[in-house]
Amino acid sequence: MSPSEWAGFGAGICAVLSAVLIGLRFLVKGWLNELRPNGGTSIKDQITRLEKRVDELFAIMNRRQ
Repeated sequence: MSPSEWAGFGAGICAVLSAVLIGLRFLVKGWLNELRPNGGTSIKDQITRLEKRVDELFAIMNRRQ
């Protein structure tokens, strides 16, 4: 292979790796946004509401015993 072919091969590899890393970064940012409270629609807010309800149910069950 000539030096220009090696340079093209290297550039292609760099382009593919860059695309993969940019895609991964996009996915991670989306996942992290779901873990941050935002007023009711994130997974974090839903889990917080469920935990509060479970605590209330335990309190009700303990009062009846």
